Amino acid sequence: MPTSHTGQCFCGAVEIRVTGEPQLMGYCHCRSCRSWSGGPVNAFTLWSPEAVRVVKGAEHIATFQKTPLSQRQYCRVCGGHLMTAHPPLNLVDVFAATLPDLPFAPQLHVNYAETVLPMRDGLPKFKDFPAEAGGSGEMVPE
Repeated sequence: MPTSHTGQCFCGAVEIRVTGEPQLMGYCHCRSCRSWSGGPVNAFTLWSPEAVRVVKGAEHIATFQKTPLSQRQYCRVCGGHLMTAHPPLNLVDVFAATLPDLPFAPQLHVNYAETVLPMRDGLPKFKDFPAEAGGSGEMVPE
């Protein structure tokens, strides 16, 4: 039986469930993610869209789309951030903080050229994105 993890928005009006394992976990340092998350870095978990399901409160989900790459979803009741769909990548980023019982095991940093919080953790640090995700694949030193 596949593993599942459940999370919710700040007020609990929306509940989501992910099933299986994330395709990737890491940190994003881009200005958009920092601004959206309200923090110096965003911890992400990337899932196939089929692995993410809204189990409660779908009617409360609103979407903000600044670019074609990201459809940021949040609760209309409390404003709590839930996830970001990335249609061109066929992935959904469920924020690590939204899934409190998921053991967060980051594998890399993306958009590290934009960092405001240098992190010395030995993980690969990409200037933008890995080449297989459409980026330059260029690494940035710690």
